[in-house]
Amino acid sequence: MTFNDILLQVGGVGRFQWAQFILVTVPMLLLASHNTIQNFTAAIPGHHCRPPPSANLSGDGSEAEELWAWLPRDEQGRPESCRRFTTPQRGLRWPNDTGPNETGATEACINGWTYDHSTFLSTIVTEWDLVCSHRALRQLSQSLYMCGVFIGAYVFGNLADRLGRRKMLIWTYLQTAVTGTCTAFSPNFSAYCVFRFLTGVALSGMSINCLTLNVEWMPIHMRATVGTLIGYTYSIGQFILAGCAYAVPHWRWLQFLTSVPFFIFFLYSWFFIESARWYSSTGRMDLTLRALQKVAWINGKQDEGEKLSVEVLQVKLHKELALGKSKYTTLDLVRLPTLRGLFCCLSLIWFSTSFAYYGLVMDLQYFGTSIYLTQVIFGAVDLPAKLIIFLVINYLGRRPAQMASLLLAGTSILVNTLLPKDWGIMRTSLAVLGKGCLAASFNCVFLYTGELYPTVIRQTGLGMGNMMARVGSIISPLVNMTGELYPALPSIIYGAVPIAGGAVAFFLPETLNMPLPDSVEELKAR
Repeated sequence: MTFNDILLQVGGVGRFQWAQFILVTVPMLLLASHNTIQNFTAAIPGHHCRPPPSANLSGDGSEAEELWAWLPRDEQGRPESCRRFTTPQRGLRWPNDTGPNETGATEACINGWTYDHSTFLSTIVTEWDLVCSHRALRQLSQSLYMCGVFIGAYVFGNLADRLGRRKMLIWTYLQTAVTGTCTAFSPNFSAYCVFRFLTGVALSGMSINCLTLNVEWMPIHMRATVGTLIGYTYSIGQFILAGCAYAVPHWRWLQFLTSVPFFIFFLYSWFFIESARWYSSTGRMDLTLRALQKVAWINGKQDEGEKLSVEVLQVKLHKELALGKSKYTTLDLVRLPTLRGLFCCLSLIWFSTSFAYYGLVMDLQYFGTSIYLTQVIFGAVDLPAKLIIFLVINYLGRRPAQMASLLLAGTSILVNTLLPKDWGIMRTSLAVLGKGCLAASFNCVFLYTGELYPTVIRQTGLGMGNMMARVGSIISPLVNMTGELYPALPSIIYGAVPIAGGAVAFFLPETLNMPLPDSVEELKAR
């Protein structure tokens, strides 16, 4: 008898499975908000140099003229953001004129900047002047957050295989609540970066353990549904972020609003039931029995639960007992030939998906439309994309779904480089299509990775996959710098990498309707 048969015996997909699924998955709504919250908390509003204190800006009718006397203008007649005249240039062309006014010497904004607060009351950019020569610090904070996600994937992936999924979720909820709230009250930019880094560490562990704990309590036929529903919570989270950001335009309160609910998640997470599959793979059959009987009681299958005993489980799950005697580490992913091929292919898939995804979604101001509307559109495209990928996963298989999503995403990005820049609607539509395919790829690779790796090293494998994804998200912003060499080069790179990821997916085995492998030996036998 397999573990899947025992799950069906104690209720299959019953009250317990749905209740724990909902409680474990709800925090993922806000995980999505934290991943892209800097689109709003670090937005760059319109700004220009503040004139020196000696300037006559008393509020009379000549104030606007005096202000413009200090501001150079670009080719479109807009005030320069990072320079001002050393002396006022009165008598020149004023705002209704076009063309630059470069007759006077200019200097940096030594008296600070004036910001347009019509859209954002406050961001970290306006509070700490992260513009002009300090503009790179804005990207640094997001890169440090992704570095935290990178480290968290490794740390919590390994710890979950050693200590269990439930303990890791409890800890990550608490860490997110504390560090996220501290971020909202950061006294300076350095503290902000530190707290964002620690939040990223926790959220990474939360995402991989959310999927694994849910999948390991579900029968085989429900695994794709679980993966798809978790993906949808991430998409819905993008709508929540857009609404919260619109209602709360101050960055500190927005950060606080998306962090404090994790205290509630921490409190109720103590009621989670640890994965019985993980208990059995570590050889603790007494805890396996206790977890299964508790689930049977919740599902109204108490009689079936009472039929189980340690002796019965030892007979039925002798394979899991054997697994408990063998321990695996991260090095085994590259040391063992059976795992090495999976690791290499999955690493490229994780990297390419995240690399292209964050290249598209982390600069919403680039599209030139309302940042809130763009956030909603980018979230809305996930809904049909993930439904389609769910159908493909269930009826055609995981491998064709993974290949198609990455190949189509890369193709749509590459085609965008061939279109004229004045084809705004078409270019935006292709970007949205690419984003939807990448979101579908994320949905598939989470499920696919969990099904390919055996139980004894599943969390470690998921953690390493997440690490490769974070490497992609860290490198992704740096690719934009290549645009200085050739304007279309960033788009070419963003398109070529997911095509490479889709190509290597061909070499992975199919897992549709297959039981989860528990040991490396079982995986090798397949």
